Amino acid sequence: MDLQLRQYRDLLLKYLKPQWSLALFLLLLLLINMGLALLNPQMIRIFIDTISSGGAISTLISTALLFLVVAVLKQCVAVCEGYMAENLSQLATNHMRSELMLHCLQLDPAFHTSHTPGELIERIDGDVSTLGNFFSRFLVALFGNLLLILGVLILLYRIDWRVGLIVTTFCFICLIVLYRLRNLSANAWERERQASADLFGFIEERLAGTEDIRSSGGTLYMLRGLAEKTRQRVRMTQRAAIRSSVSWIIPPIFFAAGSAVALAMGVYLFREGSATLGTVYLIFGYTNLINDPLQEIVRQMRDLQQASGSIKRVLDLFKVHSTIQDGKQNLPDGPLSIVFDDVSFAYAQDVPVLKHISFSQPAGTVMGLLGRTGSGKSTITKLLTRLYDPQQGAIRVGSNDLCTLQLASLRSSIGMVTQDVQILHATVRDNLTLFDTNIPDGKIVQALEELGLAQWYESLPEGLDTVLAPGGSGLSAGEAQLISFARVFLKDPRIVILDEASSRLDPATERRLEHAVDRLMESRTGIIIAHRLATVLHADTILILEDGSRCEYGKREELARNPDSRFAHLLRTGLEEVMI
Repeated sequence: MDLQLRQYRDLLLKYLKPQWSLALFLLLLLLINMGLALLNPQMIRIFIDTISSGGAISTLISTALLFLVVAVLKQCVAVCEGYMAENLSQLATNHMRSELMLHCLQLDPAFHTSHTPGELIERIDGDVSTLGNFFSRFLVALFGNLLLILGVLILLYRIDWRVGLIVTTFCFICLIVLYRLRNLSANAWERERQASADLFGFIEERLAGTEDIRSSGGTLYMLRGLAEKTRQRVRMTQRAAIRSSVSWIIPPIFFAAGSAVALAMGVYLFREGSATLGTVYLIFGYTNLINDPLQEIVRQMRDLQQASGSIKRVLDLFKVHSTIQDGKQNLPDGPLSIVFDDVSFAYAQDVPVLKHISFSQPAGTVMGLLGRTGSGKSTITKLLTRLYDPQQGAIRVGSNDLCTLQLASLRSSIGMVTQDVQILHATVRDNLTLFDTNIPDGKIVQALEELGLAQWYESLPEGLDTVLAPGGSGLSAGEAQLISFARVFLKDPRIVILDEASSRLDPATERRLEHAVDRLMESRTGIIIAHRLATVLHADTILILEDGSRCEYGKREELARNPDSRFAHLLRTGLEEVMI
């Protein structure tokens, strides 16, 4: 479906409005540059007529010097115009990138499951980058070049109305045809952008799995896949370029015909005696001058066709909305209770993950969550943080229905440590605070000392300003896990979730961390998902899941004393043997 002019207009107004003063200044520079372009042929006409009539040498010298001054000034204005256009382009596209990235971060996990990070990078950066010229030059250049054409036509009418009418006719027909062809290759460029996104998604996935691919001997298969994706992108680019080239051919044809007729008319006027030699050159020069704005309009239309594919993809991405609707209530102060009331959930239709789960966890207590892999343990934490909403039942936190709470209030009150730790390519300070500048360094160092990371911190060459390598390379698995614990310490949440948080720690490190975990759970509601019994022995209650259903729930001491309980059986046989 072709884009409407209203969509182009709305997009330009949205992202150029904050930079309106810069856009107006750019337009002023463009108009000055075009005014200087109109002045040059007049000086050449004076120079030619002065020579033809045997005029004074001083007039020729002054005209030549003025011509040089105007030419230098024109180049200076062109440089300033280029700088301002690039500045405007970067400001507008960066604004769009930030909005698009924020929009993607707020979408459901299901969206990110179906779109690879590489594809989203290409859509957020690659697609938006192609719009730079659209924001910086399209409107200004289109308006300015149309004014330049109008100015040339007025001057041609002043010379002779017949010359003006001939050139006007050719310009009008050319502009009408260009307008009709504005969306000719838009769909082709959209397919090219999708092929590019598929290529980047493929590369990102394969680079992320480099170790597995090399160890399994799949390198050549990956290269074959890369070649197929690359060929697809080349084919899409060729098709789009061929369709787009149609608009390049039209102006030269019309321009050649118009110039020939205008020049013939100039010769006729010269022989008739109603025009001087300088005037004939002026007709030729102005007719020739129209070629530049027409070619610029063609370039802008070509860029617009290429940008149209990206605009459609960007607008389509903005149309994707999260199914999680934000609430309006804030959580009360103090520890928070957690209630699951007959909750059922499925990621895919007819494939239930949780079935009629009910439990009530009092505020300030800790629940141990046990179950085999795939029993739904992590899904409970995802529902609690409202990454998903259940298809049935209700979840309440602090006596408030989860759907009525503000997402910011809910998620700021929950701290989570998982077995998969994301280490950012940033300083140690930023990795620990997640870029929260309100956390003082003293509090950061105190958290590291409590977690047993004091020796590691002292070994850092630049302290908290030390930049960690991408992905945390250089850190041991245990150190990375402890950094995630420190993040929760610094966040100071009211609900703490440990999802297999100690799975990457050796028993000695885990024992050293026990006192810190106990302190973290003080006056907070906690959920501990674990494969090791030692991790949940200090929990107040135990919930055991089996195939998405509640197998057992109760106080830990009572379940441990009951020889028939599943928890007591686990204590006797060992959790690792039964649950893994």
